[in-house]
Amino acid sequence: MIAQLDARTGSRRRRGSRTATVTIAAAIAMLAAVVLGVAIGSTWLPLGDVVRALLGIADRTQEFILLTFRLPRVVCAVLVGACLGLAGALTQTFSRNPLATPDILGVTSGAAVGAVATIVIGGGTYAVGSSLLGFGIPAVATVFGLATAAFVYGLSWRGGVDSYRLILTGIGVTATLTGLTSYLLLQAQITQAAAAAHWLTGSLSGVSWTSVWPVLVVLVVVTPIAAAQSSALEVSGLGDDLSVGLGVALHRHRLIVIACAVVLTSAAVSASGPVDFVAFVTPQLAARLARRGRPPLAASALLGASLVVVADLVGRAALPWEVPVGIVTAIVGAPYLLWLISRHRSQERTS
Repeated sequence: MIAQLDARTGSRRRRGSRTATVTIAAAIAMLAAVVLGVAIGSTWLPLGDVVRALLGIADRTQEFILLTFRLPRVVCAVLVGACLGLAGALTQTFSRNPLATPDILGVTSGAAVGAVATIVIGGGTYAVGSSLLGFGIPAVATVFGLATAAFVYGLSWRGGVDSYRLILTGIGVTATLTGLTSYLLLQAQITQAAAAAHWLTGSLSGVSWTSVWPVLVVLVVVTPIAAAQSSALEVSGLGDDLSVGLGVALHRHRLIVIACAVVLTSAAVSASGPVDFVAFVTPQLAARLARRGRPPLAASALLGASLVVVADLVGRAALPWEVPVGIVTAIVGAPYLLWLISRHRSQERTS
């Protein structure tokens, strides 16, 4: 018995050490991506010039390029990727299903409907006037995302939440909300429809500090709340009955996790538009690198930030024309989704 406990303790320590290593490596990768994202563009900025521009002692042109265009875009990419990576890790862990991401559960579509309605009614700008009681896109997207999550959760509840029923319900709600978004675009004026359509591709072009601050505030506030649920997430992976037996307030825990995931997703969507597959790919990548049964939260957020920064850099610098970041992440994520589905089917045949 003592030998078994020692073996389990040693295994837990090894997993913790590997998770810490993966998290540090993901942080280094994110910093490298940020440096490249700031330096590379139509005008190359050496690292020394970047530092001087940040200190206010560089050439005015370089300072203007860095502080007005590149730095807000890169910072927004980091925040959006971190929000989506963390939200994906939360939803995949609580549902115990790698397919249960905010994209598939309808949260992204719900936030997108709210944001598109805001753009259309507000005249195609980021800030919204009195027509929506003075709320901006982040607030409206969050409200719509929360409402969608509550609706999906309620429809899939049958004395408990089954992950596959939750996914199927989310797919149906997503299809409905996509149709509603199309209807809003048809009813909009041409300038408003163009602004909304560009936003729906998941683009970081034109991002300013105005759209960065709400995402930063959300990430700073929600991350400690999500981290506080880490132990309960570990226990809940053992099953509902065992979790309740070990003292986890399961329904309260799930509501907190869902609320955190929805707020993070809504904030990301409001800033950049729907950036697909980040919440799906990065938690699974973090889990496989750390060799854990559930995605580690910090590593998922850091890998999400790295993926969005690199995807945006590829979209604006590696091609002769600019490609929105949402299209680049979809190109990366869609094949991974197909591979995961085929792998799941092959495992079912062999079992």
